[in-house]
Amino acid sequence: MSGPLLLLDAASLYFRAFYGVPESIKAPDGTPVNAVRGFTDMVARLVAERRPARLVACLDLDWRPAFRVSAIPSYKAHRVAEGAVLTGADGMPHGGAGPAESVPDALMPQVPIILGVLAAAGIATGGAAGYEADDVIGTLCATEHRDPVEVVSGDRDLLQVVRDSPTPIRVIYAGRGLAKAEVFGPAELAAKYRVPVERAGPAYAEMAMLRGDPSDGLPGVPGVGEKTAATVVSRFDSWAGLRAAVADRSDSRLAAGVRGKLAAADAYLAVVEPVVRVATDAPVHLDRDDALPAEAVDPDRLAELTGRWGLNGPTDRLVAALRRCAAG
Repeated sequence: MSGPLLLLDAASLYFRAFYGVPESIKAPDGTPVNAVRGFTDMVARLVAERRPARLVACLDLDWRPAFRVSAIPSYKAHRVAEGAVLTGADGMPHGGAGPAESVPDALMPQVPIILGVLAAAGIATGGAAGYEADDVIGTLCATEHRDPVEVVSGDRDLLQVVRDSPTPIRVIYAGRGLAKAEVFGPAELAAKYRVPVERAGPAYAEMAMLRGDPSDGLPGVPGVGEKTAATVVSRFDSWAGLRAAVADRSDSRLAAGVRGKLAAADAYLAVVEPVVRVATDAPVHLDRDDALPAEAVDPDRLAELTGRWGLNGPTDRLVAALRRCAAG
């Protein structure tokens, strides 16, 4: 079957499903299943519309990796919640040895159900010990040399993976939901953020380093906003070149005021790159082949989950989408 490799930023999507579908939607036993239903419907819609040949739901096995925290201790620090531990379909905890990510009480029990539905449907999940889902996606993108790739996420950080060659990579940015999703390639990224089209992905990451991101606990360079950051990175061919220009007062590509701000933030600039750039060499493990199945691989288990959690509509739509996709 021809079609792209579709990579889902699973946590990003199920968080959006949780907040986008009323929490009053519950299973027969009263357990909230709004995130399960919303996420399953998202997957069904994406399969129906994007017609992938391969699909991987990418997971956070460590939502706050040690290598990022050691570089910038404030990284996602405001999201820490002792004792809130997400578990997978196998009952084993996700994440590293440190504190868990703060997750709404009504969402936590829904994540194992989501993973169970994916497994019963035969949709691959992928993770890497010590890394975030972004790194799983970054690695799968970097190592894909056969099919075009489409990444679905509500996280702008992943815009950095777009490229035209050797295989095209596009990001379906669903920050405002799938109905209002924007598709970004290098041209669209360059047009919206004023970064150079020839290296739009890497330049976007560099802009984010300078701009910072309060939602991730990244301070950025004080006094440098998005517009200034985009202008600065557009004048250089690489992050190393920009860093060198900060120390070289003869380099006219940096105005004195901007150089002063960057120089004052040198300690931050020296460590921020591996925090913001996605890894491209994470030890990714897939739980199964990533080929999109034509039918649910474990229909009995899917029927059991459907009945127990009241998922008739979403799972029916998912199975129907798999069949239509396989039929071409």
